[in-house]
Amino acid sequence: MTPTLVFPQLAGVYAALAPWADALLRVTVALCLVPHGLRTYFGMFPNTGMPINSLPMLVNVLDQGGYWPGRIWGPVIIITELIGGPMLAVGLFTRPAAVPVFILLALSVYEHRKCGWFWNTQGAEYPLIWAVGALYVLIHGGGTISLDYLIGWEF
Repeated sequence: MTPTLVFPQLAGVYAALAPWADALLRVTVALCLVPHGLRTYFGMFPNTGMPINSLPMLVNVLDQGGYWPGRIWGPVIIITELIGGPMLAVGLFTRPAAVPVFILLALSVYEHRKCGWFWNTQGAEYPLIWAVGALYVLIHGGGTISLDYLIGWEF
């Protein structure tokens, strides 16, 4: 069922902009992961509020938080952020790349709930927005502005 538009004259504008809005959401969610991976693994962006600046520190935090064994999950997180993020951004293997991204962000929501709701107290609000964006990409795929579409693959 197609809804009736209040301003039907805008239908063409909406149709023309929809693929670009989908791509913008996909790229934004994806590229926001990369600085987190760079900070966590390489120690880049010091003094930005994250005490973890190396893989051994991440492994230790994961083990202490009950995500054992951290030596496995730490690299999985880093790979998700530094490889899955860019793959999602360009829309290459979009749905398979979106699966670990969504799982990571959903787990982040679960962990951040301990700090309340608001983003400025490290609450669940911010990772929830990311997780919903990743879920949207997982369900809708890369869209027409993606490498998947360009090469004719859609998972």
